[in-house]
Amino acid sequence: MAAKTKSPVTRKPERVAKVLARAGLCSRREAERWIAAGRVAVDGKTLTTPAVTVTAENTVTVDGDPIPAAAPMRLWRYHKPPGLVTSHGDPQGRATVFEKLTGTLPRVVSVGRLDMNSEGLLLLTNDGGLARRLELPATGWTRRYRIRVHGIVNERKLKSLEKGVTVSGIKYGPIRAALDKQRRANAWLTVSLEEGRNREIRKVMEHMGLEVNRLIRLAYGPFQLGNLKRGQTSEVTGKVLREQLGEVT
Repeated sequence: MAAKTKSPVTRKPERVAKVLARAGLCSRREAERWIAAGRVAVDGKTLTTPAVTVTAENTVTVDGDPIPAAAPMRLWRYHKPPGLVTSHGDPQGRATVFEKLTGTLPRVVSVGRLDMNSEGLLLLTNDGGLARRLELPATGWTRRYRIRVHGIVNERKLKSLEKGVTVSGIKYGPIRAALDKQRRANAWLTVSLEEGRNREIRKVMEHMGLEVNRLIRLAYGPFQLGNLKRGQTSEVTGKVLREQLGEVT
């Protein structure tokens, strides 16, 4: 029997951005942009700030249409190819992940991002609230990568990253990096971290005199890239979701 949908609006007051995310329309951050653009209304009144709470007694609309019932939470593994932007729209007109997925999945958002030149595992979900929670460092999930760098690797410096490092005034948490193979001026490394800030690996490696020329994400927490081919998606079963996400669901 198919799972029943339910209202994304609860009896308990919640921020409207969270409600839109639960409905699978967007992420919370994107919802805030929609509100700033005047697209969201509550009981017929256009919002001008995201600092608004709603309950089941309120009618929330986007572009004049009532928000849909919250669909059952779903999660997919996706092998992102290089050359795609992880965004629903790019002002520079570059190809995006979501354009390539059009027609193959329902409306989804990504759990974190991979920059345009990076590839590998990207988690996708129809639940914006879930995406936000899985991105938080408090989740404690390790992100694991295989990277190729140009330069001669100093293993002592590599080991020092386990204590964290500060680059251009930004302090990054512990990074575990191991040299897999050095071949002339190129080397392969396996890198693991728990926070994963914007372009963190590239910036840290550059700080060490190494240029990343290939970056592949192999795992995000318990979810693995496995044998997914570039551009391929695979839905995580409900049983695995319950086993791996526990109370997050």
